[in-house]
Amino acid sequence: MSEPFTTWQSRFEKLRSNKFFEAMVIAIIVVSALVIGAKTYDETSQIEQWLLYLDIAVTIFFLIEILIRIAAERSLLDFFKKGWNVFDFLIVTASLIPMDDSEMVLLARLLRIFRVLRLVSMIPELQMLLGALVKSVPRMGYVVLLMFIIFYIYAALGSFLFHNVDDFLWGNISVAMLTLFRIATFEDWTDVMYATQEVYAWSWVYYLTFIFLTAFIFLNMMIGIVLDVMQKESALLDLDNEEGDAAQMQGLRRDVRDLRAQLDRMESALAQSHSPHGSAHNDAGGKHTDKPTTD
Repeated sequence: MSEPFTTWQSRFEKLRSNKFFEAMVIAIIVVSALVIGAKTYDETSQIEQWLLYLDIAVTIFFLIEILIRIAAERSLLDFFKKGWNVFDFLIVTASLIPMDDSEMVLLARLLRIFRVLRLVSMIPELQMLLGALVKSVPRMGYVVLLMFIIFYIYAALGSFLFHNVDDFLWGNISVAMLTLFRIATFEDWTDVMYATQEVYAWSWVYYLTFIFLTAFIFLNMMIGIVLDVMQKESALLDLDNEEGDAAQMQGLRRDVRDLRAQLDRMESALAQSHSPHGSAHNDAGGKHTDKPTTD
């Protein structure tokens, strides 16, 4: 690797890790989101051309920013090893689709909406939250399966018991499951309960046990799973930050050692220039043999 390339790579790396540069990228992402939202209003039709120019400017900025991040890596493969870098690259590449083609306008607008997700790739804390959510899905699947079983049992019971009260809510097991979902979300569930209580006074037991199982137990189980995964992800993030700080300290120590080695070489060179052999040579060269003169 040539020295000029290494110099430029280190400069791009410093620019990429610069806090002001990161803040500017986040601000541009927010501006891009506002531009997309502004296009949904009819009142902005008068400035539609300016919004188009602003969208082009944002797209060019994102292109330059992704090129800087690629140039900051030691190799192209290192850049694409990170999943978030691949995501950013795909979003920026998709943003280059022109919007003047009538067949591609809808696709281009839909792809530009996903540029808002670049906030996640720019902020490590959001990456941790999203990673925790994704990793929680497999563990929550068993809770969802158990909830489905409970929903199915209660829906079958509700359809058998209450279909004569309100056929629209309890006519069959599918609509009964939708009614139970409404009850689990506390959406006017008391109206449903009071309607069945007029016929079956004991029906409150059915509703309270269902709400206790779904809203209290299963919901808290899901929250506990997400919190557990988030705690582990936070510990990994702290560990990565500590490793990054340790690597930075090692780099500083390496620079200090190199600086000390250079100073030692300079001191040894100065010492050699002022050595006795050098001074003796100077003295020998400076002596004059004066012969005594006789009158």
